[in-house]
Amino acid sequence: MSAVRSLRKLSRVALLGATPRDSLPDAIEHVAKVHRAHHPGADLRPLRKAYMLAESSHRGQMRKSGEPYITHPLAVTLLLAQLGAETTTLTASLLHDTVEDTAVTLEQVRREFGDQVCYLVDGVTKLEKVDYGSAAEPETFRKMLVATGNDVRVMSIKLADRLHNMRTLGVMRREKQVRIAKVTRDVLIPLAERLGIQALKSELEDLVFAILHPEEHTRTRELIREHNSHPDPLTGFAAQVRRTLREAGITAQVLIRPRHTVSVHRLRLKRGQLGDCDFARLLVLVDEDADCYAVLGELHTCFAPLVSEFKDFIAVPKFNLYQSLHTAIADEQGRVAEVLVRTRRMHQVAETGVIALGDPHAAAEPAADADGGAATADGAGERTDPTRPGWLSRLLEWQSHAPDPNTFWQELRDELAQDLEITVYCAVPGAEGPGGGALPLPAGATCVDAAYARLGEAAHRCIGARVNGRLAALTTVLRDGDALQLFLESSHGSPSGPSPEWLDHVRTPSARLAIREWLAAHSRRETDDPRNERTPAESDRLPGLEEEQQAEHAEYGENIPVVPGHPGTPVRLARCCTPVPTDAVTGFPVRGGAVTVHRDSCRSVARMASDGRLTLPVRWEQSDAGCRVTLRAEAFGRPHLLADLTETIAAQGAAVVSADVEPPREQRVRHTYTLQLPDAAGLPALMRAMRRVPGVYDVTRAVRQAAAN
Repeated sequence: MSAVRSLRKLSRVALLGATPRDSLPDAIEHVAKVHRAHHPGADLRPLRKAYMLAESSHRGQMRKSGEPYITHPLAVTLLLAQLGAETTTLTASLLHDTVEDTAVTLEQVRREFGDQVCYLVDGVTKLEKVDYGSAAEPETFRKMLVATGNDVRVMSIKLADRLHNMRTLGVMRREKQVRIAKVTRDVLIPLAERLGIQALKSELEDLVFAILHPEEHTRTRELIREHNSHPDPLTGFAAQVRRTLREAGITAQVLIRPRHTVSVHRLRLKRGQLGDCDFARLLVLVDEDADCYAVLGELHTCFAPLVSEFKDFIAVPKFNLYQSLHTAIADEQGRVAEVLVRTRRMHQVAETGVIALGDPHAAAEPAADADGGAATADGAGERTDPTRPGWLSRLLEWQSHAPDPNTFWQELRDELAQDLEITVYCAVPGAEGPGGGALPLPAGATCVDAAYARLGEAAHRCIGARVNGRLAALTTVLRDGDALQLFLESSHGSPSGPSPEWLDHVRTPSARLAIREWLAAHSRRETDDPRNERTPAESDRLPGLEEEQQAEHAEYGENIPVVPGHPGTPVRLARCCTPVPTDAVTGFPVRGGAVTVHRDSCRSVARMASDGRLTLPVRWEQSDAGCRVTLRAEAFGRPHLLADLTETIAAQGAAVVSADVEPPREQRVRHTYTLQLPDAAGLPALMRAMRRVPGVYDVTRAVRQAAAN
């Protein structure tokens, strides 16, 4: 409500025009006061000068709401001042519409305010529809993103500009409201998230929600009003937390932080029904990083913690600068409260993101802390980020290869739909140019994405990969922290080029565009090449044969089934289900006269039978011979688990042929062992012994998902 009153005051003052030459104009007195609260020593002369130029240039122009147009740049500037933006940003925000809507030129802005202000104003100035037609909007965003690559303050001004426009969108026609809201949802809200400006992002989400989903918005607001009509149980919860921390000697501020409308809506969809403590979270603010972990220890000691809800974004910050500890605790009455723990500096960055970084061209200057003092990034022990994040560098790289506005617009929306980022460590033996080091990628990216991000068009020659030391398909989805090694075919001669199937697995626009360009350029050549004609043998293959052959195991000595009536027929055990003696099995003839044997419970059996594949009865030749089997152990992660499991396996007389340990997820881990048993009859006892290992909650026979036809 205070923000609304401030804007109304600006509107009334703007109607009265400018004030005497030697004093600060009344219309920006409030802006100056808010600005000085964040930057006590700020020089206000550029603001006065910028306001005078903006007011005189926009004089006589009115908004569709009936207010003087100058109220819009004033409101945008106030929003940025409240977020702590420095003077250059505020000066540019006052002037951000002058070049677009008045006779003021960029050269005039440069002459009177300098290169930085001119660059920011130019960055947010729209391209004319007269010149660009329907491409004006996507090309404007392209221009804005390129400018943001050199100075993120361009996008800060644009986001504040859109927020004020969204606040006053009610005067527009319904169809125009929807169009603007969709662009805001698809492009600007994801950009606000990636730049870490949560204060703008949250309100933009709520305003878009009200326009695009009015019924759901009304229902959620009713739930919030109903909740607010009763005493908030988090008030007592917060008092308990304050008392606990005070008794522990920890200086902290404990606040109740209400969820915004969209956050409540998402939580209701997730949980189905909301509890009394779900409409807000507790926020604990401390001075030092170490205090965050001290608070966490006290909360988990004095309350019942929900371990699955714990996340440490201090040790592993999010890609958008965000740092905090997240946890959930329950009191003696069983009420559960979500808790955020962070330093005051972390809180400032969590709310304002890149705006808290200040002037990106003055990196040597210390950033102001929440209390207005100086806080060096390394002295405070807190994370600083470059002014061009990894996702922005990727976006700028691929947009240069998307000359078509429609392609750029669609790829931009697809890129921004990926709301997480991972870092992998990529090495390319023998590659020229940058071939190693940390590589930021969107979550869900594959080895193919990494290849194009690291190598560009040279990735056309990529033929294989190792992930964490193990050979992996190029379509393997990467995880945060993976070590990746890419292999390229020889540069002599023309490369075989990317597979069309890669398009089904890439997540980054740069990889997708590069693959499409290569396929388009080589499609005619490949179609006319007689070497690409299929041989009769290839044409006559049975459906699913390739997948089946890839799943075949080598023969296991004497421990194999036989086909009654067909002595001497080669028999192989399928690797997808690793049948062992005593298992009920079914055989399928394959090319070359061999028979592949699957367990009856294997998914491949049902699939191939439904395809009309011929089945053959098989039986085990010897039931007491040695066998090979793959077992999967599901366990809670703990130290020495691998050693205890392998010791148990050895004690049962089995030999480990291979082992694979997947990275832990939510404190759970999966171990997969391929074992050689001296006697198949000992398999049940082995599985029981493995289940008795502390932390192991299940041991099963491994069955791989059959490939889809």
